[in-house]
Amino acid sequence: MQPNLPNPIANMLIPYDQLEADTLTRLIEDFVTRDGTDNGDDTPLETRVLRVRQALAKGQAFILFDLESQQCQLLAKHDVPRELLD
Repeated sequence: MQPNLPNPIANMLIPYDQLEADTLTRLIEDFVTRDGTDNGDDTPLETRVLRVRQALAKGQAFILFDLESQQCQLLAKHDVPRELLD
């Protein structure tokens, strides 16, 4: 019997523009309101959401989906595994 091998493809990038508008908004709002993301910043929620949308549109941020945990993350481009950007 062979041991369970880890899935070689554990993550995938989700194109932001292929998500429903409401889904994308909820994802971004969840990200910008998580503990530790405001750092004492009093910037309005709408402004933080707009900044993330702009970063996604400019290719400065990406949505990463972890197949194992079934969770999404928003990552800055420099934090995305290089093999996913090729």
